[in-house]
Amino acid sequence: MMLVIPAIDLLDEHCVRRTSRTFVRENVYFDDPVKMAKLWRLQNARTLHVTGHDPGDHCRRSILKSICEAVDIPVQLARGFRTMEDVESAFEAGVYRVVMDVMCDADLSFYANALDRFGASKAIACIRSSEGSLLSRPDISPIELALELERTGCRRIVYSDLDRNGDLSEKCFSALEKMGTSLSKAHMTVAGGVSGFADLARINGLSERGIDSVVIGRALYENRFSCQHFWCWNNKDELDLSRFTTARLYRS
Repeated sequence: MMLVIPAIDLLDEHCVRRTSRTFVRENVYFDDPVKMAKLWRLQNARTLHVTGHDPGDHCRRSILKSICEAVDIPVQLARGFRTMEDVESAFEAGVYRVVMDVMCDADLSFYANALDRFGASKAIACIRSSEGSLLSRPDISPIELALELERTGCRRIVYSDLDRNGDLSEKCFSALEKMGTSLSKAHMTVAGGVSGFADLARINGLSERGIDSVVIGRALYENRFSCQHFWCWNNKDELDLSRFTTARLYRS
Protein backbone atom coordinates (compact mmCIF):
# COMPACT_ATOMS: atom_id res chain seq x y z
CA MET A 1 0.00 0.00 0.00
CA MET A 2 1.41 3.36 -1.03
CA LEU A 3 2.44 5.59 1.88
CA VAL A 4 0.96 9.09 1.55
CA ILE A 5 3.21 11.76 3.05
CA PRO A 6 1.59 15.18 3.61
CA ALA A 7 3.78 18.12 2.62
CA ILE A 8 4.30 21.23 4.71
CA ASP A 9 5.99 24.17 2.98
CA LEU A 10 7.58 26.77 5.26
CA LEU A 11 8.19 30.43 4.47
CA ASP A 12 8.63 33.20 7.04
CA GLU A 13 7.45 30.86 9.83
CA HIS A 14 4.15 30.21 8.05
CA CYS A 15 2.66 27.24 6.26
CA VAL A 16 2.40 28.21 2.59
CA ARG A 17 1.15 26.69 -0.65
CA ARG A 18 2.55 27.16 -4.14
CA THR A 19 0.24 28.89 -6.61
CA SER A 20 1.87 28.96 -10.03
CA ARG A 21 5.36 30.33 -9.33
CA THR A 22 4.56 32.11 -6.09
CA PHE A 23 3.62 31.10 -2.55
CA VAL A 24 0.53 32.11 -0.60
CA ARG A 25 -0.10 31.60 3.09
CA GLU A 26 -2.14 28.47 3.72
CA ASN A 27 -5.50 29.64 5.03
CA VAL A 28 -7.60 26.63 4.05
CA TYR A 29 -6.52 24.92 7.25
CA PHE A 30 -3.77 26.60 9.28
CA ASP A 31 -0.96 28.92 8.28
CA ASP A 32 0.67 27.89 11.56
CA PRO A 33 2.99 25.01 10.55
CA VAL A 34 2.88 23.44 14.02
CA LYS A 35 -0.92 23.27 13.94
CA MET A 36 -0.72 21.95 10.39
CA ALA A 37 1.62 19.17 11.48
CA LYS A 38 -0.74 18.23 14.32
CA LEU A 39 -3.71 18.21 11.97
CA TRP A 40 -2.04 15.80 9.52
CA ARG A 41 -1.00 13.66 12.47
CA LEU A 42 -4.57 13.68 13.74
CA GLN A 43 -5.62 12.36 10.32
CA ASN A 44 -3.24 9.41 10.83
CA ALA A 45 -0.21 10.58 8.85
CA ARG A 46 2.76 8.29 9.46
CA THR A 47 5.44 10.77 8.47
CA LEU A 48 5.68 14.40 7.32
CA HIS A 49 7.66 16.08 4.55
CA VAL A 50 8.72 19.64 5.42
CA THR A 51 10.33 21.95 2.87
CA GLY A 52 12.04 25.20 3.83
CA HIS A 53 11.66 28.03 1.29
CA ASP A 54 13.15 30.95 3.21
CA PRO A 55 15.60 33.14 1.26
CA GLY A 56 19.15 31.95 1.51
CA ASP A 57 17.91 28.43 2.23
CA HIS A 58 17.40 29.41 5.85
CA CYS A 59 14.84 27.38 7.73
CA ARG A 60 14.20 28.73 11.20
CA ARG A 61 15.35 26.10 13.61
CA SER A 62 12.86 27.08 16.33
CA ILE A 63 9.87 26.39 14.04
CA LEU A 64 11.38 23.13 12.86
CA LYS A 65 12.02 22.04 16.44
CA SER A 66 8.45 22.93 17.43
CA ILE A 67 7.05 20.80 14.59
CA CYS A 68 9.21 17.81 15.54
CA GLU A 69 8.27 18.12 19.22
CA ALA A 70 4.56 18.47 18.42
CA VAL A 71 4.15 15.08 16.73
CA ASP A 72 5.21 11.52 17.46
CA ILE A 73 6.04 10.54 13.88
CA PRO A 74 9.19 11.06 11.78
CA VAL A 75 9.69 14.42 10.09
CA GLN A 76 11.91 14.70 7.02
CA LEU A 77 13.32 18.05 5.94
CA ALA A 78 14.03 19.14 2.37
CA ARG A 79 15.95 22.38 1.84
CA GLY A 80 19.08 23.69 0.19
CA PHE A 81 21.68 22.18 2.49
CA ARG A 82 25.03 23.85 1.82
CA THR A 83 27.25 22.72 4.70
CA MET A 84 27.48 19.76 7.01
CA GLU A 85 26.63 22.19 9.81
CA ASP A 86 23.25 22.78 8.09
CA VAL A 87 22.60 19.04 8.15
CA GLU A 88 23.68 18.71 11.77
CA SER A 89 21.44 21.63 12.74
CA ALA A 90 18.43 19.88 11.21
CA PHE A 91 19.11 16.72 13.19
CA GLU A 92 19.63 18.73 16.38
CA ALA A 93 16.19 20.29 15.82
CA GLY A 94 14.65 16.83 15.87
CA VAL A 95 14.39 15.97 12.17
CA TYR A 96 14.48 12.23 11.52
CA ARG A 97 16.15 12.53 8.12
CA VAL A 98 17.23 15.09 5.53
CA VAL A 99 16.33 15.22 1.84
CA MET A 100 19.32 16.54 -0.11
CA ASP A 101 19.13 17.90 -3.66
CA VAL A 102 21.66 16.33 -6.01
CA MET A 103 21.97 18.71 -8.96
CA CYS A 104 25.66 18.54 -9.87
CA ASP A 105 28.93 16.73 -9.15
CA ALA A 106 29.57 18.90 -6.10
CA ASP A 107 26.14 17.97 -4.71
CA LEU A 108 26.89 14.29 -5.28
CA SER A 109 30.17 14.56 -3.38
CA PHE A 110 28.48 16.48 -0.55
CA TYR A 111 25.71 13.90 -0.39
CA ALA A 112 28.24 11.05 -0.29
CA ASN A 113 29.93 12.70 2.72
CA ALA A 114 26.58 13.04 4.51
CA LEU A 115 25.80 9.43 3.68
CA ASP A 116 29.08 8.27 5.22
CA ARG A 117 28.49 10.36 8.30
CA PHE A 118 24.80 9.79 9.00
CA GLY A 119 23.82 6.65 7.10
CA ALA A 120 21.36 5.81 4.34
CA SER A 121 18.26 6.03 6.53
CA LYS A 122 19.15 9.55 7.68
CA ALA A 123 20.39 11.10 4.44
CA ILE A 124 18.31 10.59 1.30
CA ALA A 125 18.64 12.18 -2.13
CA CYS A 126 16.28 14.24 -4.27
CA ILE A 127 16.38 14.26 -8.07
CA ARG A 128 14.55 17.06 -9.90
CA SER A 129 13.89 16.84 -13.62
CA SER A 130 12.16 18.84 -16.33
CA GLU A 131 11.25 17.62 -19.81
CA GLY A 132 13.05 14.37 -19.09
CA SER A 133 16.37 16.06 -18.21
CA LEU A 134 18.06 17.02 -14.98
CA LEU A 135 17.80 20.71 -14.21
CA SER A 136 21.57 21.18 -13.92
CA ARG A 137 22.92 18.05 -15.62
CA PRO A 138 21.65 17.81 -19.21
CA ASP A 139 24.60 15.53 -19.98
CA ILE A 140 23.11 12.59 -18.09
CA SER A 141 19.59 11.25 -17.61
CA PRO A 142 17.67 11.12 -14.31
CA ILE A 143 17.96 7.31 -14.42
CA GLU A 144 21.75 7.50 -14.79
CA LEU A 145 21.96 9.81 -11.79
CA ALA A 146 19.67 7.53 -9.78
CA LEU A 147 21.91 4.55 -10.55
CA GLU A 148 24.97 6.56 -9.56
CA LEU A 149 23.31 7.47 -6.26
CA GLU A 150 22.45 3.82 -5.68
CA ARG A 151 26.09 2.82 -6.27
CA THR A 152 27.12 5.52 -3.80
CA GLY A 153 24.99 3.86 -1.13
CA CYS A 154 21.74 5.82 -1.36
CA ARG A 155 18.75 3.69 -0.44
CA ARG A 156 15.94 6.18 -0.96
CA ILE A 157 15.44 8.70 -3.74
CA VAL A 158 12.78 11.42 -3.81
CA TYR A 159 11.96 12.01 -7.48
CA SER A 160 10.31 15.27 -8.54
CA ASP A 161 9.27 15.86 -12.15
CA LEU A 162 8.61 19.59 -12.41
CA ASP A 163 6.60 19.13 -15.62
CA ARG A 164 3.77 17.34 -13.88
CA ASN A 165 2.25 20.36 -12.13
CA GLY A 166 -0.54 18.26 -10.68
CA ASP A 167 -1.04 16.21 -13.83
CA LEU A 168 0.35 12.67 -13.99
CA SER A 169 0.68 12.42 -17.78
CA GLU A 170 1.49 9.22 -19.64
CA LYS A 171 5.01 10.48 -20.25
CA CYS A 172 5.61 11.17 -16.57
CA PHE A 173 4.12 7.85 -15.51
CA SER A 174 6.36 6.02 -17.98
CA ALA A 175 9.43 7.83 -16.61
CA LEU A 176 8.52 6.79 -13.08
CA GLU A 177 8.08 3.19 -14.13
CA LYS A 178 11.42 3.09 -15.95
CA MET A 179 13.32 4.60 -13.05
CA GLY A 180 11.70 2.31 -10.50
CA THR A 181 12.49 -0.72 -12.66
CA SER A 182 16.12 0.37 -13.09
CA LEU A 183 16.86 0.49 -9.36
CA SER A 184 17.71 -2.70 -7.51
CA LYS A 185 18.48 -1.51 -3.97
CA ALA A 186 17.10 2.00 -3.57
CA HIS A 187 13.40 2.74 -3.06
CA MET A 188 11.62 5.72 -4.55
CA THR A 189 9.34 8.41 -3.19
CA VAL A 190 7.38 10.37 -5.80
CA ALA A 191 7.09 14.08 -4.97
CA GLY A 192 4.23 16.04 -6.47
CA GLY A 193 2.07 15.45 -9.52
CA VAL A 194 -0.81 13.74 -7.73
CA SER A 195 -4.01 15.64 -8.42
CA GLY A 196 -6.45 13.14 -6.90
CA PHE A 197 -7.31 9.52 -6.23
CA ALA A 198 -6.87 8.34 -9.84
CA ASP A 199 -3.23 9.50 -9.90
CA LEU A 200 -2.58 7.96 -6.48
CA ALA A 201 -4.08 4.63 -7.54
CA ARG A 202 -1.93 4.65 -10.67
CA ILE A 203 1.27 5.23 -8.74
CA ASN A 204 0.21 2.56 -6.26
CA GLY A 205 0.36 0.13 -9.17
CA LEU A 206 4.12 0.74 -9.31
CA SER A 207 4.75 -0.61 -5.81
CA GLU A 208 6.46 -3.68 -7.27
CA ARG A 209 8.87 -1.31 -9.04
CA GLY A 210 10.28 -0.04 -5.75
CA ILE A 211 8.02 3.03 -5.58
CA ASP A 212 6.45 2.86 -2.15
CA SER A 213 5.55 6.40 -1.11
CA VAL A 214 4.35 9.74 -2.44
CA VAL A 215 4.57 13.30 -1.12
CA ILE A 216 1.31 15.19 -1.66
CA GLY A 217 0.69 18.87 -1.00
CA ARG A 218 -1.85 20.86 -2.99
CA ALA A 219 -4.26 17.97 -3.62
CA LEU A 220 -4.56 17.33 0.11
CA TYR A 221 -4.96 21.01 0.95
CA GLU A 222 -7.69 21.35 -1.67
CA ASN A 223 -9.62 18.27 -0.47
CA ARG A 224 -9.16 16.37 -3.73
CA PHE A 225 -9.71 13.01 -2.02
CA SER A 226 -13.26 11.97 -1.22
CA CYS A 227 -12.34 10.54 2.19
CA GLN A 228 -11.33 14.02 3.33
CA HIS A 229 -14.95 15.12 3.27
CA PHE A 230 -15.63 12.79 6.18
CA TRP A 231 -13.04 14.50 8.34
CA CYS A 232 -13.55 17.49 10.62
CA TRP A 233 -12.55 20.32 8.29
CA ASN A 234 -15.63 22.46 8.95
CA ASN A 235 -14.82 22.85 12.64
CA LYS A 236 -11.05 22.77 12.48
CA ASP A 237 -10.66 25.51 15.09
CA GLU A 238 -12.51 23.32 17.58
CA LEU A 239 -10.36 20.23 17.03
CA ASP A 240 -8.29 18.83 19.86
CA LEU A 241 -4.97 18.71 18.02
CA SER A 242 -3.35 16.71 20.81
CA ARG A 243 -5.69 13.75 20.29
CA PHE A 244 -3.51 11.64 18.05
CA THR A 245 -4.64 8.41 16.43
CA THR A 246 -2.67 5.20 16.11
CA ALA A 247 -0.52 5.78 13.05
CA ARG A 248 2.26 3.23 12.73
CA LEU A 249 5.65 4.89 12.57
CA TYR A 250 7.41 4.84 9.22
CA ARG A 251 11.19 4.96 9.24
CA SER A 252 12.48 3.20 6.11
